[in-house]
Amino acid sequence: MTAPDSPVPTDLDALRAALAAERHARLEAEARASGAEAMIAHLKLMIAKLRHDRFGASSERGRKLLDQLELELEEAETAASEADTQQPDADTTVRPFTRRKPVRGPLPPHLPRERVVVPAPSACPCCGGVLAKLGETITETLEVIPRRWKVIQTVREKFSCRSCEAITQPPAPFHPIVRGRAGPQLLATILEAKFGQHLPLNRLSEGFAREGIELDVSTLADWVGACTATLAPLVGLIRTHVLAAERLHGDDTTVPVLAKGRTITGRLWAYVRDDRPFAGPGPPAALFHYSPDRGGEHPKRHLADWRGILQADAYAGFNDLHAPARLPGPVREAACWAHGRRKFFSLAELGKAPLAVEAVRRIDAIFALEREINGAPAAQRLTVRQQHAVPLVDDLERWMRGERGRLSRHAEVAKAMDYMLTRWAAFRAFVGDGRICLTKNAAERSLRGVAIGRKAWLFAGSDRGGDRAAAMYSLIVTAKMNDVDPKAWLADGLARIADHPARRLVELLPWNWRQAHQTADVTIAA
Repeated sequence: MTAPDSPVPTDLDALRAALAAERHARLEAEARASGAEAMIAHLKLMIAKLRHDRFGASSERGRKLLDQLELELEEAETAASEADTQQPDADTTVRPFTRRKPVRGPLPPHLPRERVVVPAPSACPCCGGVLAKLGETITETLEVIPRRWKVIQTVREKFSCRSCEAITQPPAPFHPIVRGRAGPQLLATILEAKFGQHLPLNRLSEGFAREGIELDVSTLADWVGACTATLAPLVGLIRTHVLAAERLHGDDTTVPVLAKGRTITGRLWAYVRDDRPFAGPGPPAALFHYSPDRGGEHPKRHLADWRGILQADAYAGFNDLHAPARLPGPVREAACWAHGRRKFFSLAELGKAPLAVEAVRRIDAIFALEREINGAPAAQRLTVRQQHAVPLVDDLERWMRGERGRLSRHAEVAKAMDYMLTRWAAFRAFVGDGRICLTKNAAERSLRGVAIGRKAWLFAGSDRGGDRAAAMYSLIVTAKMNDVDPKAWLADGLARIADHPARRLVELLPWNWRQAHQTADVTIAA
């Protein structure tokens, strides 16, 4: 039974009113669509500008703003997609803001394919004749298989000798942790989730429980501690590799630490070896240390036996490292141009100060030159800098000293100039050494995960927990810097390290591990 059609109004005024109402509803729909598309375009533009500004402010506020904008963009695009799905036939296209969906790329070729053939008719649906196959149309859909759990039973059979009645049994295999009931893949999943994806153990425990596996937080914590001790030899090898570098990037960040009835602010220090900008032979690696405060004695202890070039900010705790009487020798200071630029940039962006704008323009010219020689050998970088960077740097110094003499010492631009001029030898060091970079961004990138993690796990449980986090960050960040999947590498390392010869432990370092697996893949393919 069908409902009767709505009565059509015959009065001319009623028709005009109905037409006006329909037109008003259409305009409202177009306005909503236009507003949504405009908001998406605006958010994408702002995010692109923030990402493009590589040498701008990197404060917590800036990172939080970018995170918030990405969340707003996600919400706007989700709402627009939901509206398109609910009303697929509605005409919501507005000329200035046509919604463009991203071009679909092919799905990863390394994934296995499962063919699902749609049954074809046995005869022609029109005349009943015999069908002949012309070809086929394939539509690919990405799917995921839920995680599967299993229990591995390791069986050691016992045998007795018929002659002497001696009992023989194979020795028990090594386990990643002593008397542990967790396999290396599970342990690597827990470690990578906690220190790589920044998930607290209580969330991991809840997730496992939803899959039918009850693992208490205390159990997971025990496993994390045992794995940290098991992998300690690899952390030691990474420390040796990092401290063998001629140049390091150094930085630190805060870490809340649980104390009696309160939290205190500890520090995670990062020392990064990255020789790729000057085509150095050493693979990149990151070494982390924890300290309960920011005292200058900590970097002195971390780098007690090291000498070389340290690229860092103007933290006074590094000053003792640069003392001429230091043993085994003074550490050469190289300042971070991103920090110097940042002070001018904030004044140019907010205050529109002409001198700050000019300073940013001059510094950006130096950065533009550096981008052209990034990755070139040190000798080539030095030649280009001597020819093209030295005039820019010297001109910047003359300009700043000239303008500084006309400014009050209380002026914000004067303070930004003083920051660079009082350390000018450290800022100018890069023009005399091709190994030095303009910035210490390598260290800041290594600490990015720590900044994200402390929002999730809120605090470290103790000073010992801080040391444990430093060790695990050394492993995971180093793996990522070498384009190695941390979970796969940790699982293989946990499975092999117990019975691996100590003199060959270097084979388990991320760069050697990757090379060995690439060679094995090529051999299998051949």
